Amino acid sequence: MDAQKLRDVACAEIDKNAEDLAALSNVLWTNPELALEEFIAHDALTTFLDKQDFDKVEKNFVLPTGFRAVFGDKSKGPHVAIMSEFDALPDIGHACGHNLIAEVGVAAALGVKAALKSVDVPFGQVSLLGTPAEEEHGGKIDFIKAGVFKDVDAAMMAHPAQYEVLRPNYVAISEIIIDFIGVEAHAAEFPWEGVNALDAAILCYNNVSCMRQQLDPGWMIHGIVTDGGARPNIIPRRASLEYYIRTPKNRDLKKLERKLRNCIQGAALATNCEVQVKVRSSFLNLLSNETMIKKYEEYTTQLGTEVDTDETHQALGGGSTDMGNVSYEVPSIHPDFAIGSDCNTHTKEFTPAAGSKEAQIYTIRAAKSLAMLCIDIMTDKDFLDKIKQEFEEESQ
Repeated sequence: MDAQKLRDVACAEIDKNAEDLAALSNVLWTNPELALEEFIAHDALTTFLDKQDFDKVEKNFVLPTGFRAVFGDKSKGPHVAIMSEFDALPDIGHACGHNLIAEVGVAAALGVKAALKSVDVPFGQVSLLGTPAEEEHGGKIDFIKAGVFKDVDAAMMAHPAQYEVLRPNYVAISEIIIDFIGVEAHAAEFPWEGVNALDAAILCYNNVSCMRQQLDPGWMIHGIVTDGGARPNIIPRRASLEYYIRTPKNRDLKKLERKLRNCIQGAALATNCEVQVKVRSSFLNLLSNETMIKKYEEYTTQLGTEVDTDETHQALGGGSTDMGNVSYEVPSIHPDFAIGSDCNTHTKEFTPAAGSKEAQIYTIRAAKSLAMLCIDIMTDKDFLDKIKQEFEEESQ
């Protein structure tokens, strides 16, 4: 089987659909939707895919806004999953560029599908997974729990960014919700009858701020007060905080959680409040499969990408993703690709960059690089064996 010819077919298919792909991305960009509310995106993406001759397109897959598009025969070769994300951020829209992540996934899947169709002998299967709610809920974790990755040989996606970072430093994270419960009272007439939950929240916040100074390098904790009471003349019965805690390695996350819980309990004890603590979601740190990412780097360089070699940029990180959880299930990569902007993600300045015409050049390159990598995984048994061997060693 001529792998180079298959790669050429894939790239040509992506180029052929480039205008429609840009229009699809623009639909998402102009209609930003929050996690688990991506109904316009779900319908736009699945309607587009319905017209692309996939073997099946499953809507409302696992989650109400999830989907899966499948082509090929996994009994005849490796099964590769490509991820698309499409949720936006509050107030600043697609400031993380998930409209482009969705486009990359769709484009790469189209390319691989064309390569599979171009020969008479089946050699694998591609699944495009529409995974909702990366920013808030972690839809890929639901996909894992549903067994979606059980028969997948490798998984991949690509994320827009300020810099070209092939091995991003995505760390482990837990989201901690804290509710202090006190007793309301009139703040002027009978304050001694109250138990001030806001005082507990403020003490907790200050405890954490003091503790932060002595955290290990790479350990992070950041939070906000989400409920501080109703009116100044009512001693707050309830006050709430939300914290993200992050560590480079999964094993340290529980250690940091214990430190946070000590801060919480100290504040509750000092104010005579009750407290409820809930861990809402946890993402694992990302394992970038080196064998896969080297091949991706080879292809993206061939296409004209200048890979960023600045060690400062390559060391940037601290963010987190539910792709980290996938990377402990199957060999995975999650490269960041620059889109010609000098703005960081999660800023209002990145939003127009994600919707710009210039970003399309880089998005198409990333899609082609993923598609060609998929074809190598499907057609080169030794290459796949090396990927799996590395995964077994790194994921322990």
